[in-house]
Amino acid sequence: MKTIYKKLLFLLLLLPVTVLAQSSLEGVVLDSKSKQPIPGVNVVIQGASTGASTDFDGRFKLSKIKNGDKVVFSFIGYTSQTINFNGQKSISVSLVEEANQLQEVVVQVGYGTVKKKDATGSVTTVTSKDFVKGPVVSVDQMVQGKVAGLQITNGGGSPGEGSTIRIRGGSSLNANNDPLYVIDGLPVANGGINGGRNPLATINQNNIESVTVLKDASATAIYGSRASNGVIIITTKKGKSGDMKIDYNGYLSVSEVGKQVDALSATQFRDFVTANATPAQQALMGDASTNWQDKIYRTAIGTDHSLAFSGGVENLTYRASVGLADLNGILKRDNLNRATTGLSLVGNFFDNHLKIELNNNTSSMRNNYSNRGAIGSAVTFDPTQNIFDANGDYFQWINNDPNNSLASRNPVSLIEQFNNYGSSFRSIGNIQTEYKLHFFPDLKLVANIGYDELTGRSYGSASPDFAYNGAGNRYDSRNTRKNKLMDLFFNYNNNFGSINTTVDFTAGYSYQDFRDVTESFSYDSANDILIPNPVIPTRNNLQSFFARTNLTIADKYLLTLSYRRDGTSRFTEANRWGNFPAAALAWKLDEEGLFKNIKNLSTLKLRLGWGITGQQDLGNDIKFLYPSIPLYLGADSGAQYQFGNQFFIPFRPQPYNSNLKWEETETRNIGLDFGFFNNRFTGSVDVYEKRTEDLLAFILNPAFFGFSNADNYNIGKMRNQGIELSAEVIPVQTENVTWRIGGNITFQKSEVEDLFVDPDFFSGLNTGVYSGGVGNTIQNNQVGFAPNSFYVYEQAYGVNGQPIDGVFIDRNQDGIVDENDKYRYKKPAADVFYGFSTSFTYKNWDLAMSWRGSWGNYNYNNVDSQYGFNTQILLNSSAQFLNNGVTNLLDTEFSNARYESDYYIQDASFVRLDNLTIGYNFKNFLDSKANVKLSFAGQNLLLFTNYKGIDPEISGGIDNNLYPRPRIYTLGLNVNF
Repeated sequence: MKTIYKKLLFLLLLLPVTVLAQSSLEGVVLDSKSKQPIPGVNVVIQGASTGASTDFDGRFKLSKIKNGDKVVFSFIGYTSQTINFNGQKSISVSLVEEANQLQEVVVQVGYGTVKKKDATGSVTTVTSKDFVKGPVVSVDQMVQGKVAGLQITNGGGSPGEGSTIRIRGGSSLNANNDPLYVIDGLPVANGGINGGRNPLATINQNNIESVTVLKDASATAIYGSRASNGVIIITTKKGKSGDMKIDYNGYLSVSEVGKQVDALSATQFRDFVTANATPAQQALMGDASTNWQDKIYRTAIGTDHSLAFSGGVENLTYRASVGLADLNGILKRDNLNRATTGLSLVGNFFDNHLKIELNNNTSSMRNNYSNRGAIGSAVTFDPTQNIFDANGDYFQWINNDPNNSLASRNPVSLIEQFNNYGSSFRSIGNIQTEYKLHFFPDLKLVANIGYDELTGRSYGSASPDFAYNGAGNRYDSRNTRKNKLMDLFFNYNNNFGSINTTVDFTAGYSYQDFRDVTESFSYDSANDILIPNPVIPTRNNLQSFFARTNLTIADKYLLTLSYRRDGTSRFTEANRWGNFPAAALAWKLDEEGLFKNIKNLSTLKLRLGWGITGQQDLGNDIKFLYPSIPLYLGADSGAQYQFGNQFFIPFRPQPYNSNLKWEETETRNIGLDFGFFNNRFTGSVDVYEKRTEDLLAFILNPAFFGFSNADNYNIGKMRNQGIELSAEVIPVQTENVTWRIGGNITFQKSEVEDLFVDPDFFSGLNTGVYSGGVGNTIQNNQVGFAPNSFYVYEQAYGVNGQPIDGVFIDRNQDGIVDENDKYRYKKPAADVFYGFSTSFTYKNWDLAMSWRGSWGNYNYNNVDSQYGFNTQILLNSSAQFLNNGVTNLLDTEFSNARYESDYYIQDASFVRLDNLTIGYNFKNFLDSKANVKLSFAGQNLLLFTNYKGIDPEISGGIDNNLYPRPRIYTLGLNVNF
């Protein structure tokens, strides 16, 4: 009995000691593969109701823990891990990804990251495993067709060709509709450089880790003035701790012409001339049968090589890469030669309180721009002539008129007798430091200093023996663009366990300065020298204050509030600053009792978003950089005046509008994210509306007003609406077989709501210049219609269904067919566009396929309207030359040009097989540690469309001698060890 009392007494004495022995545990949670921190991991004591979660650096601190407690670490997409607490002060935990994880755990947003499940805005991330495969050379090609609401239209088939990129259709009539690009935290300037091509091709595609698209204002408003058209965040690859890893990527591509313009063959041409021409014109025909398109195009070879080294130790990682691409275009002499380097260093110091990240991507390009005038000339040059005449010179229609401006030029001579070169250099870099205060670790101070510098040169000459005027001409143009950035901000992140709420607050200041210098030269043919023109440097400055708060309550209710105040040097002091607020709510329905017990429900989140973004980017021309300020600039060379023996350039006032102010876009968004069957089936639905006010436009001035016939104004309102759906399903996933199917579809509608004038007395704003006249337009913006609607006459048709030459419908029935009978018919923007992809892996084999398409978009076929009438061939009645035309003239039998007939507005809906890739992975090649993968890819393999031109994908909807998109076959090799 005495022994029992002693034991009880001992336990009573031990109890307070045990309570006092409760301690705390802190540490970091990392991804087992990348060794990168994981934010948002739940850290709880098994059986207890309280816990903690990791911050953005993967750090946590758990209090009231005692020996013997089991600590559970869990995070969606990772296998949970349990450790026993035995008095440790600090630990490092590595979580292993589950086989059925979400596509992305953490996504990039403005000035930070957020867990995908906690994102409140409309955000889509595409990673390297989802990128378009094959011979892509720029970021835009890698994500084409992969994101709902994102439409990318390549400008043509030249290697490195630029693209028109629109997120939710754009927000402006005349101001810049391009999204903002942010590369490793650095917002870069829009536009390219002399001597360059696609500015997005300056980054080696093999260095890209992910591309995140921010679509609604609740996600983009933190970027304020440059985010009206969405934001694309490009993140490059970083090193991972461990032994050095070496990656090689290379491919060999073969490109060929897929389709040619339907020009009259030599036989068709002879038949037409024989039937319709005068004897003198018939006598001009030669005895050849030349397909000029065959003579200017070729089968092109391209190569691309990239080598990367990465590795590091626990607190310092690195990745360095070099790349070299040599790509030939299908147009003879067309070539892109690109050299790139990339560097990334990430260091964590002072027990992970100080993080320093250094990034740099540099490229150098050399271009041979083949003369694209040859594309149109190959359609219109006489097919009965040989390339060379009897003297061995290029055959040209010179006769008695060396100018002969209406005659087509020999397309081969345009390529061989003109040199068009370009060179460019671009370096993008930044250093970002993050310091977590030792005495207050919940507060982090961030400084991001970066630059984007471009230099370029375009130069060339005409051969001295070119048959027409301009022989021997030379040109040279150079420019430098410098973009400097300084972001200073802080981030406070803390979990208040007592109220089960996490607060994440960011606020700071941003300074960005853009400076451009352009040097041009005029050619003095008499002295065969280049004379420098006056150099006018330009500058644009943006300064901003911003703040954002993220609240997470009970891990179910999410609130995001953001605000940005932007100032721009484009506007006067009275209108200089713009205010851009945003708010978003999200509700994790899957965490509620009603849904939590649904067996196959993995994710269900409702999102509501609202925000305002601004626009001030009118372009880089000087009249758009300073549209509100009175300026005097030197006139062009044609306005010189003579004083004695000298010529002087006068200065003249430039147009300006001191009342010009911000264009603002208000966006509303409702979204639903879902996942079923352990996220084997995931997707999202978004419904949005964008309303833009105070539209910026460059329009005609009233008579006798201002210093120019046109100026910049805030003139109206526009509305965009749409529905976006995206989904991915994994029907099969076993140890040896995985099959994924993904797709997205976007429904969109845009309408001009106001132009601040009475539409009954105002025909609208004309736009869309076409070839075949001087300054003529085919599109119009008017209240109640889609932007850039085609503005045409209604074609009359006969009983046989054929168009009647020169006869249009008198729509207002006043007995006269004139301008008042034109109407708005169709539009270039699609009602629906979509993407579909699938991938299949079996052991070491893999197969991937990507499709794209659109519906409801129309093109103006300017090739047929310009070359599809009789006098196109028999234009010169004095019998000095003949031109060719297109086969469409045999159908219409139009005698003269009918440019503004709605006959040429044609359905451009299409479905395209963008890419098909098959590969085999040789794991542990030849019993080594190396993995070797061989792949074969085909690009632009199939196209289904009713459009009568060579390709329905035309940016802006006016089809005029497009550089044909080639069909490309690629053999790829990837080696890593």
